[in-house]
Amino acid sequence: MLASATETATEASSESEYGTLLLTAVLLSLVVIYLARQIGGEISNRVGLPPVLGELVAGVLVGVSALHLLTFPEAGVEPSSSLIIRFLESTSGLTPDLAVAVFRDQNDVISVLAEIGVVILLFEIGLESNLKELLDVGIQATLVAIVGVVVPFAAGTAGLMTFFGISAIPAIFAGAALTATSIGITSKVLSELGRLNSKEGQIILGAAVIDDVLGIIVLAVVASLAKTGEIDVTNVVYLILSASGFLIGAVLLGKVFNQTFVSVVDLFKTRGGIVIPALIFAYAMAYLAAAIHLEAILGAFAAGLVLDETDKRKELQRQVIPIADILVPIFFVTVGAKTDLGVLNPANPTNREGLLIASFLIAIAIIGKVITGLAVFGQPGINRLAIGVGMIPRGEVGLVFAGVGSASGALSKPLEAAIIMMVILTTFLAPPLLRFVFPDSEPDVEAAKAVPELDRAANR
Repeated sequence: MLASATETATEASSESEYGTLLLTAVLLSLVVIYLARQIGGEISNRVGLPPVLGELVAGVLVGVSALHLLTFPEAGVEPSSSLIIRFLESTSGLTPDLAVAVFRDQNDVISVLAEIGVVILLFEIGLESNLKELLDVGIQATLVAIVGVVVPFAAGTAGLMTFFGISAIPAIFAGAALTATSIGITSKVLSELGRLNSKEGQIILGAAVIDDVLGIIVLAVVASLAKTGEIDVTNVVYLILSASGFLIGAVLLGKVFNQTFVSVVDLFKTRGGIVIPALIFAYAMAYLAAAIHLEAILGAFAAGLVLDETDKRKELQRQVIPIADILVPIFFVTVGAKTDLGVLNPANPTNREGLLIASFLIAIAIIGKVITGLAVFGQPGINRLAIGVGMIPRGEVGLVFAGVGSASGALSKPLEAAIIMMVILTTFLAPPLLRFVFPDSEPDVEAAKAVPELDRAANR
């Protein structure tokens, strides 16, 4: 009896020690993530680029490609390669046996936090996607958006399968990543150029909003395909119909739910009286999407669209911002940290195919969006090239595709790195190219003030 009690006490002590070491490892990982986010985002912002790019690049630097401060088992990294684990071994008495478990569980916690971060991000994007504006943009923006989704997706998928022999599921995922457009980055540059309220500017913004909606549907479909590991036409049709129906149902729900939500929120007098019910609704919608074999982020996006229709939208947006500022950077820095850019090193002959894939994706990413301007009709004298260029940047939306693809295991290291390089380059290229195709533009202060939400989204 005494021996049994002693063993139980020893096990409890060991579990407590392990819990302390795991917590320490997670906290150190968050320190690295937030430092990377702050430094990278600040530098990027000061040179006139979206901070999300700085977060991504900083993640690459602290991850498997460089400093090994933030590493993950799925990248093929051993615990001994993690500087955080080595630090704990030298300062906290972490044994090699425990190191394996701490390394695994620490990264599981960070990965879960990153997934929650992307759910919050899509909820926030939904809140910023004004349904009335979405319905009012007209046929021109709709055609531009459809061309901007169909052409890059078809060309990218077919090209990867034909020229590089990549199997269907990864090729479809990479093709889907090419469909994204970052409305925040484009709106920021257009407002600075004084072109936000021009015909070109309105078509670009309307098309980018529709493009986001179509992209989320495409992402839900391809992510579900990645889980099943096979392409079943019946399943694809089901996913497309269910994703479309889910969003349409959310829009219709918003017509009756928004007043109920406001009435319920007005009953609460404690702190968090609006944001907590909103998060309950967002998480419930995310669960519902996952339960019908769609991506949870589609449910979060739909929840944002529904609550965008309420009278409390602006107050809710203000309260969601600090939550997003805490959780969303974990997603972006983690995406960068998991990306091994070493597979694109030209000095290694085995990496040359990866470089060719990256070059191909970048070319399709640019050409596939530039030609969207040709879809505009009945607008004499309109700058079609500017419309196409405005659709080029992938930004945070492209990173969502890359992150979901990485988490699903559908992407090989070279293909994942190629997608990341495509996102970085298109986002870097878009601002100077927009300034080039809109010559002699003067900043429009009133236009810039008219879109504070889009401007803030560009600075995420």
